[in-house]
Amino acid sequence: MPSCTAMFVSLTVCVACALPAFADAQTATQPMGASPHVERAMQMLQSRFQAANTTHDGKLTRDQAAAGMPRVAQHFDEIDTQKNGYVTLPQIQAFMRQHATQRQ
Repeated sequence: MPSCTAMFVSLTVCVACALPAFADAQTATQPMGASPHVERAMQMLQSRFQAANTTHDGKLTRDQAAAGMPRVAQHFDEIDTQKNGYVTLPQIQAFMRQHATQRQ
């Protein structure tokens, strides 16, 4: 079974590949032209975010991230670039995209 880190890296790369299409079609359920693997990764990220966002306000506090998205919690201060005390899905996606391109 792959480690959590390997799974996170794999998900990060998949999501980063889909982000340009996703940014243009955020209201659509799936990015146009994305592979089924990328679409599944995007859906999984959105689902995990929604499940962790127990207040349903589109923002994850540090505690919500720790409970539902531990890798986000681990990098919370890096993702919360505006230092608001919460992170949003677009901020998480930007962080993942940035780190995926640094690995290439």
